[in-house]
Order: sequence, then structure tokens, then C-alpha cells
Amino acid sequence: MAQMSVEVERKFLCSADTLKTLEEIGAVCVGQRQFLDQYFDTPKFELTLKDMWLRNRKGCWELKCPATVDGTEETSGEQSEAAALCTRYKEITNLPEIQTRVGEVVKDACERGETSSSQEDEESWLSNMNLVCFAAFTTVRRSFTLEEEGVQIDLDQADFGYHVGEIEVLVPEGGDVQSALEKIERTAQKLGLTGDQRVEGKMNVYLKRNHPEHYAKLLSEHVL
Repeated sequence: MAQMSVEVERKFLCSADTLKTLEEIGAVCVGQRQFLDQYFDTPKFELTLKDMWLRNRKGCWELKCPATVDGTEETSGEQSEAAALCTRYKEITNLPEIQTRVGEVVKDACERGETSSSQEDEESWLSNMNLVCFAAFTTVRRSFTLEEEGVQIDLDQADFGYHVGEIEVLVPEGGDVQSALEKIERTAQKLGLTGDQRVEGKMNVYLKRNHPEHYAKLLSEHVL
């Protein structure tokens, strides 16, 4: 069964005091790991211009698509301001479903043969859909959990010199996104985070530095 969840996340800039603050609020370090992320799109950026991000991390495929908020939108100004600082993406990790979703977006895929989800055909489904790697970088991640259930805090150091933190809650599809936003807001307050501007993610900074034309296109389409 394809398990889908929605990742609700707020990014923040790390400071010299971040580790000390995490300790003070009772966050527990659950480990450090290093991974290479490779992102794929067509030469015309058909996926990323729709805010869809196809990634391979340690041999596992993941597709992030925008998640719409089910039910009513936030009502109070304060809530919507907190929500505006967060991103919400649906995470799809089932490869056949990823191939179907990507195939719906990528125009010429169907004409060029069927996709197959078996391991040895990885190269062929990418080439059938005209997908090429447009970004690759390595991240060292330190992860912390807070007693407040389901909140994870990651401190990421990317190999191109960008350091960013993330407060993240995973919500099962159809679950309570509003509750996740509130948990993130409470955690942000505990961390002493200020500012009403969204903090740039690793990909934004990578594209701005390495592929300014792609970055400019995404900006003009209001993806970034």
C-alpha cells in the first residue's frame, strides 16, 4: 500500500546559540547522518515549475507535491501568519505511484514506452520521461526530537556552505494540519525564533548560486 503523509515544516536560520537553546528546551539528539540528495526534472523544468520535487536519497525515491489544506482555512490573522511561515508538501514514496504522477506532468513520456518499476529499469524510466539530474548536494543532518509528540528538529549543513534548521511534523494524509501548525508555532516560540519572513531552504540557495536561470523561472512562476 502506498503510504502518503503531509510534511508540515518551518525553516529557521541557525545561530551560535541554537544547540544550547535546544538543550535548554529539552530536545533530545537522536542522531547525525550524512546523505546525498539528487533532484530530477525535465530540461524544461516541467516538474519544479509545478512545485513538484523528485528526489533520490540513498537509493529511495520521493516526490514532494504541494498539499492543499483540507477543510477550512485558518481564521485568525495570527494563525494564518504562522501558517505562512510553513510549507506543506505531500510526500509520495511509492515508486509506481511516483512514476504515474510524474508521467501525468511530463508530456512525451507516454509516447516513449511504458515505465517499469523494477530496479534494473531505473535508468530507463528516467530517460523515457526525459528526466535529468539538475541538483546534487550532500547534507550533514543532526536530528532532535521534542517531548511534544511528533515534533522533529533538524539542523542541516549543506556541502555548499549553507546552514539551516527545520521544525517538522509529519501528518498522515487527511490528518490534522492545523494541530501540526500549532505545534510548530509553539516550538518556534520555545526556540526564540523571531521574524515574519520565510527562511530559504537548501534548494533555493543551491539554485540561486548554481542555476540562476532556473531559479529566476521558479520565482517568476511564484513557486519560490
